Amino acid sequence: MFPFKKRKTVTMHNSTLYFTYSAESSTEEDMNEMSSLLRTLCKASKSDIVFLCIGSDRSTGDSYGPFVGTMLKEQNFPFHVFGTIAEPVHALNLKTVLEEIHLQFKNPIIFGVDACLGDGHQIGSIILKDGPLTPGYAINNMLPAVGNYHLKGIVNYLDPDSPIKSLNSTRLDTVMSLAKTTSTILLRSI
Repeated sequence: MFPFKKRKTVTMHNSTLYFTYSAESSTEEDMNEMSSLLRTLCKASKSDIVFLCIGSDRSTGDSYGPFVGTMLKEQNFPFHVFGTIAEPVHALNLKTVLEEIHLQFKNPIIFGVDACLGDGHQIGSIILKDGPLTPGYAINNMLPAVGNYHLKGIVNYLDPDSPIKSLNSTRLDTVMSLAKTTSTILLRSI
């Protein structure tokens, strides 16, 4: 992997949020800053907070979201978590789970958590951004946009000729490392 240049744009008042944490070049201070930013977002909300961890346990690269969800639940994360290895939220049930969330909670603040493909030098990075994410975008499987905010873990490079192969050939170690870092950041935010 190549050294990753940190990108950080945080303007909370105008609702611009873009924060990247890179395992290769970020520091403990960067991790704490991302946690602090998440804490601020959660405390500012008057609504229920939901973490929707999207992905499948049947594809190594796509298992990032469910691993994050599992790790959060195992640590008794105080916010609502949907999507774990045991009960993944994926393309086949995403719409149903979104309907369930909106029936259960009135105007929830949803944080989408999903795997992402990017450039080779970005692998191992976590992006926190405002606005929804579009699951399945990289593999041309357009699903409903999800979340008020989202966290994306870049698990592998995007092969434009075969994006599904990129997901399926992702190293489990990369996914687990990203999931552990993401869950650590989220747990520090409470």
